[in-house]
Amino acid sequence: MKVAVFSTKPYDRRFLEEANKEHGHDLHFYETRLNEETARLAEGHEAVTVFVNDDCREPVLKLLQDGGTRCLALRSAGFNHVDLAAALKMGFTVNRVPAYSPHAVAEHTLALCLGLNRQLHRAFNRVREGNFALDGLLGFDLHGKTVGIVGTGKIGAIVAHTFRGFGCKVLAYDVHKNPDCEKEGVEYLPLDELLPRAEVLSLHCPLTPDTKHLINQDSLKKMKMGAMLINTSRGALVETKAVVEALKTGRLGALGLDVYEEEGDLFFEDLSNKVIQDDVFMRLLTFPNVLITGHQAFFTKEALQNITSTTLGNISAFARGETNGNELSEEFLANG
Repeated sequence: MKVAVFSTKPYDRRFLEEANKEHGHDLHFYETRLNEETARLAEGHEAVTVFVNDDCREPVLKLLQDGGTRCLALRSAGFNHVDLAAALKMGFTVNRVPAYSPHAVAEHTLALCLGLNRQLHRAFNRVREGNFALDGLLGFDLHGKTVGIVGTGKIGAIVAHTFRGFGCKVLAYDVHKNPDCEKEGVEYLPLDELLPRAEVLSLHCPLTPDTKHLINQDSLKKMKMGAMLINTSRGALVETKAVVEALKTGRLGALGLDVYEEEGDLFFEDLSNKVIQDDVFMRLLTFPNVLITGHQAFFTKEALQNITSTTLGNISAFARGETNGNELSEEFLANG
């Protein structure tokens, strides 16, 4: 099958070509992101595969449809960048990678927490400059602290399990309780009761209309004074301007982000020789108690192998006229 691959980085191409030895698709790689201007590149391709910052709104989908595309293969678990209602109405088969490596994201979550707590980013820069003073680098024992997990799906459950291994008390909020977490001793609470008790709060829920800006001015006021916030899920779960104010007042003691609500103009690109125009993002970088990575949590060898093999497997299933359970349907619209 002829496949257009958008948002291609060198590592995407390497892993896709390796995985494609099993499937034999005709892959056409494009470094550019999918949008209204670039959609014409997909003309004549039966399938298109996209990543998290590609534009899959209705106008783009119409252009893809006009060009003969019928399969939209997401190289991600999340699908908030896709107008799913429009895609299904147009007759697209939309499939995703539901679980590429929950351990990769969970481990990165812990890395952000530990790095912030022990201020490794600041210590690294000090030592490089010959400064071995410890003033300003004081951390705390994670053992015995209370951690709040918002969302206990596969990733959130692993994060909860790992924090338990550090000797933390783990509280959780989710509309659906995970019985495995309950067996481990995770205590489920309403969000308003969890926020004032958590010394570390970690977000692992999907982005839906109900969860957009879940962390906002009001919820930040309910959080424990000086708590740490970690987000490795979706950027728009956090209202960034409200977080900046909470950092300024000390209400928020530390912030670790691997995602950002306006990351589409920033992440996955080398902007080191350009002036970044996002003033809110640049303000975040001025805080010594903020650690940001550029949507890196998923980025392990195992995850890329799973993403590429599953994506191509999804396309192969479509080519055979079969389903494999990774398709997005009306049910996702109803639950979203």
